[in-house]
Amino acid sequence: MSNLDLNVTLSKDNNWFWWPLFPLYPYGSRNTMFSELVPNLVWGFEQLQGLYYVAVPIRMVVVKVPKGLMLINPLPPTKSLILALKVLQEKYGPICTIVLPTASGLEHKVAMPAMARVFPDSTLWVCPGQWSFPFNFPLSWLGFPSKRTRIMFADGLPHKGICRWISLGPIDIGLGRFQEIACYHKSSQSLIVTDALVGIDSEPPKLFDNDPTPLLFHARDKGDQPLEDSPKARRKGWKRLVLFASYLKPDQLKIPPISDILKNSFKPGLRSLKSHFGIFPFKWEKNWDLSAKDIVGKEKPILQVAPVIKRLVFPRAKVEFLRWLDEIKEIKEIKRIIPAHFTAPIKFTQRDCIEFRNKINFSEWQISKGNWSFLYLLDKNLLKNRVVPEKPLDTFKD
Repeated sequence: MSNLDLNVTLSKDNNWFWWPLFPLYPYGSRNTMFSELVPNLVWGFEQLQGLYYVAVPIRMVVVKVPKGLMLINPLPPTKSLILALKVLQEKYGPICTIVLPTASGLEHKVAMPAMARVFPDSTLWVCPGQWSFPFNFPLSWLGFPSKRTRIMFADGLPHKGICRWISLGPIDIGLGRFQEIACYHKSSQSLIVTDALVGIDSEPPKLFDNDPTPLLFHARDKGDQPLEDSPKARRKGWKRLVLFASYLKPDQLKIPPISDILKNSFKPGLRSLKSHFGIFPFKWEKNWDLSAKDIVGKEKPILQVAPVIKRLVFPRAKVEFLRWLDEIKEIKEIKRIIPAHFTAPIKFTQRDCIEFRNKINFSEWQISKGNWSFLYLLDKNLLKNRVVPEKPLDTFKD
């Protein structure tokens, strides 16, 4: 593409003024990485998102459809992101469709109304059963234009001629439903998913090149250590970010006494917001990196059910997850999977799907030990307080 290099960070104007609606790091400044995932057919736009420097990539996927382009899982439309989309439109046609294929993913939902205003001629398609918390407002109250918004399945499906839509769920999770609709894009032989599956590589994403602070912050062992940049520090910080994002509180992570935290804080060179003034409430055990071996690939990404999703959303829904994989493994031509988080694209053939399905079927599902201990206790408390149901299936019928 003549006016836009691939695999570069867009940095002309990254302001996102609506960040208080969902105040996650990096708040009002959203750098965007643009890359071509399948030549002339699929593109990815990535931004960082997280809490307390636990930041991981979140991805919007753009696919070529008849007479234009379709956006899946919209991101905050900063000026730099809009500029990149306009360059794509010049070559491949207008943004004609915007899809929100998940019912529960607020991080994907919050940018949808803003993106709809940027492209007023587009049709919006949303997963059934949309809900909001703490108040369950109708979509029109959340900024979705009612005249252009369609409900998937109830009102049809977008671009059925070149896309196959495969629903995981609905699953009752107490506050609302979990439902995710994967898109198999036939032209590119790609399965586009949102939260259900991820693949994690050992190398930190290039998106961190613009600002590696989250990696360097978590690469330290004590709060009085400076934020020193090196490839080794970045890889160390990345593994720890992955463990945080995956398990919330990994088994090898301890919380030091408040006296130790304060003792190592506010040292010279660390008296800034960027370093959180040296406040570092973490203590990693000696062999902490062994905790990452099951989820972080060495030579290629490890495809997996995201641990937080597996333990808090799917703990009693293994049968439904296997049914979803059974439907996917019928696609003979599939070549890759493109998740909305972490690494993409990832090789994923029919054979890979069958092997992954067998691995899931014969593996322990409701894990309670090691890295899973905190998630297990959290799920147990949610059940005890009746926040989530014991039998989440068959509650919703569309």
